[in-house]
Amino acid sequence: MAKSLRSKWKRKMRAEKRKKNAPRELNRLKSILRVDGDALMKDVEEIATVVVAKPLQEKMQCEEGRCDADEEKDDMKMETEIKRNRKTLLDQHGQDPVWMNQRQRKRLKAKREKKQGKSRAKAEKGLAW
Repeated sequence: MAKSLRSKWKRKMRAEKRKKNAPRELNRLKSILRVDGDALMKDVEEIATVVVAKPLQEKMQCEEGRCDADEEKDDMKMETEIKRNRKTLLDQHGQDPVWMNQRQRKRLKAKREKKQGKSRAKAEKGLAW
């Protein structure tokens, strides 16, 4: 039942918010543990999943002497890039975007076919004699 566009959007935005706030939450947790003094970071890792944000992770690797950020970026980039027409929103294979709902697709398809019909207008037949 929770498959509406609104709930999907909310779920997506909550996930992005979690990613954004993860470094702050981790710093807050570490500062709390420093105040206690008796808890170790290993204990925290057993309780909570410690996820380091990508910018911090790259920064930490550069400090350690492994600055392979350029190579990683090249690896992360996909070989096939989707080329989309901004006017019709179709990609190079004629596919609509994933986010577009069926009603929008139908409306745009009808619009394209109507436009093609005008451009393919038959020449009027002249008199045969």
